[in-house]
Amino acid sequence: MNGTRTIDLHSPSEQSPTPEVLREIERRVLWLSTAMIHHANRVRPNPTGLKVGGHQASCASIATIMTSLWFEQLRPGDRVSVKPHASPVLHGINYLLGELDEKYLTTLREFGGLQSYPSRSKDPDPVDYSTGSVGIGATAPIWGAIARRYVDTTIGGAGTGRQYSLVGDAELDEGAVWEAILDTSVSELGEIVWIVDLNRQSLDRVVPNIAAGRLEAMFSAAGWQVITVKFGTLLESLFTRAGGAALRTRILDMPNPEYQRLLRCDAEQVRDRLPGDGPDTAAIASLIADLDDDTLLAAIRNLGGHDLDALRAAYGQIDDTRPTVIIAYTIKGRGLPTQGHPQNHSSLLTVEQYEQLAAELGMDSGNPWARFAQNSTAGRVCDAVAQWLQRDPVELVTPPAVPTDIGRTPSGTSTTQAALGRALLDLSRQAPEAAKRVVTVSPDVSSTTNLAGWLNKVGVWSPNERRNWFDDDAETIMHWREKPTGQHMELGIAETNLVGLMGELGATWSRWGQPLFPIGVMYDPFVERALEPWSYGIYAGGQSILVGTPSGVTLAAEGGAHQSIKTPSIGLEQPGCVSYEPAFAIDVEWTLLDSISRLGRPDGSSSYLRLSTRPVDQTLAAVPTDPAARERRRRQVVAGAYTLRHTDTPAVTLVGMGAVITETLTAADRLAEQGIAADVVCVTSPGLLFEAVQARRGLADGPSWILDQVFPADRAAPMVTVLDGHPHTLAFLTGINHVPGAALGVSKFGQVGSLDDVYRYHGIDTDAVVRTALDLVD
Repeated sequence: MNGTRTIDLHSPSEQSPTPEVLREIERRVLWLSTAMIHHANRVRPNPTGLKVGGHQASCASIATIMTSLWFEQLRPGDRVSVKPHASPVLHGINYLLGELDEKYLTTLREFGGLQSYPSRSKDPDPVDYSTGSVGIGATAPIWGAIARRYVDTTIGGAGTGRQYSLVGDAELDEGAVWEAILDTSVSELGEIVWIVDLNRQSLDRVVPNIAAGRLEAMFSAAGWQVITVKFGTLLESLFTRAGGAALRTRILDMPNPEYQRLLRCDAEQVRDRLPGDGPDTAAIASLIADLDDDTLLAAIRNLGGHDLDALRAAYGQIDDTRPTVIIAYTIKGRGLPTQGHPQNHSSLLTVEQYEQLAAELGMDSGNPWARFAQNSTAGRVCDAVAQWLQRDPVELVTPPAVPTDIGRTPSGTSTTQAALGRALLDLSRQAPEAAKRVVTVSPDVSSTTNLAGWLNKVGVWSPNERRNWFDDDAETIMHWREKPTGQHMELGIAETNLVGLMGELGATWSRWGQPLFPIGVMYDPFVERALEPWSYGIYAGGQSILVGTPSGVTLAAEGGAHQSIKTPSIGLEQPGCVSYEPAFAIDVEWTLLDSISRLGRPDGSSSYLRLSTRPVDQTLAAVPTDPAARERRRRQVVAGAYTLRHTDTPAVTLVGMGAVITETLTAADRLAEQGIAADVVCVTSPGLLFEAVQARRGLADGPSWILDQVFPADRAAPMVTVLDGHPHTLAFLTGINHVPGAALGVSKFGQVGSLDDVYRYHGIDTDAVVRTALDLVD
């Protein structure tokens, strides 16, 4: 597949809506969005007095753009990411199209009602992309375009369609936006269209500098087509008159705050201020002297983002061989009594202003939710567009079966990181149908995270096939074969891009009914950097597996900057996610397979695996040889913990996790030499154990059997917990049987050094475990 695609440009109705009808719909969209926010704040009872909020001005700035897009441009296969503060506009449009029941219009920001920001998982009407966290929703259509292409190329059935992103200009301050725009693969994605709502206001102020030129240059340098819509047809017509060139220059050179102040002026004040004090003052004054007051005030507000003809012309210029950005000049609060006010971002219309708006728009404030009459022209247009945009129901393909156990027992010395690549290769041999759905993603760390073998087997994804110039080089171990069917995707060093892509790959089951198994691999210290967009992807229905490796202070030689401390507890706390920190290669295999089996289904979940580069003797796992006992061990591993060392009458229980299981076992041996019997428990998932504790106490739903098998009350003993991460992660385990305990772990920045030195520094070495156990049993 190349970057070129064909778009069906047939009209959604036999005849495109007339400008008058579109303006009528635009006014209704503006009214509905304003009324929803007004009702939530001024009408609905609010016993607590807490702020409800909403963004009437932000809705008004984009109402024209969204009306033009939905009622003239969208095709059934297109998808749109709507800027967070414009959610009431989206709900208003869906209401006019019959996709939202009237009862919801009074529930904005109410429990069980319309969400504060567009939500795929929680809103009752169609939402293509969840937005709300700055920058994440803006870039989602980029990753959605890649996911659609991948599904269509490898499986089929994803169809075609543009991926639109409606972005507020202040959102472009977010660095993650530019990380996505600049990724080399993006310039080949012709279905991406961004529309920037350039209202030149942020939350607190009018942005002082005119940024459009800089934005145009930055997008253009990244290979995007740039279309700028500055002025509407009224202003453009004035520019053709005598003095028009001077007027155009005056407006373009005017600082943003000065222009915004004009929007707050009456006609007399505009005539006084607009000409300025430059050499063309007289020419501008002469030109506007011929205009009546209404025309003058309309002209100064006639920016391109509020002009249907100008927007239509911009859409007609889109080049579908590369991504496009349309920079549309707009006015914050356009059409509202608060338009142009420098602090109107979160301001709400007063009751008097609301009534004034109703009169100006020809609406009935006593019956704010009226739809167009079915036999009216606007009503017929809404019906035609609704039918045109109707999508076929998504029929979910059942994910292929994933084996629970490959059947191999690792021996020798190995790392959990290396076990990841081996498990993927084993899966491709034993369950090829499941393996075909696996898509791995990494930010330029494939070789250093042991994915080379997998990558060599499945190839690297690219929008177009590229020649591998090193395919005949005998010394090249990792073969970079790029093709549209490659199952590994590599982005630049930008973790937010990686998890954004994972989220969209993990949502294909809900978009097109085709489940994928996305697995993203990054250095564990950078999981925190990627956490917010990954969490947001989970919230939006994207199911994926995030692998953090290498992890912890076990990465001794890299020093404190590359030693993760908090990630074990992050995995425990993240909603919609099961976290694992395996100690042995067999644990990696079992937890990975179980995690894959959770993906691509309505009741599915994401997973986080924290892996290590520390070599560990695999015989220490003591994997049972009896098939039934082996299966029991596997079930315990994926449930959160298993007993690794069992004594007759334990005086102390040592609980280890991940890389420090070696120290835990050695400590048990040394205690035994002193006549102190120690059970050893290997924890694989603190999160699952905590859920089991909550379930046992009636605070959550779920199984709690793992607690009875691994922490039975009749074997309760003082407990030492130890992990390469923050000690509070396992500290709750002493509460299962209410035993004395001590939690060892890492609670300060790391140090570079040998493994022994670093473990000793943090108090997670064998000596520390032994001392702590002796203190408890003395």
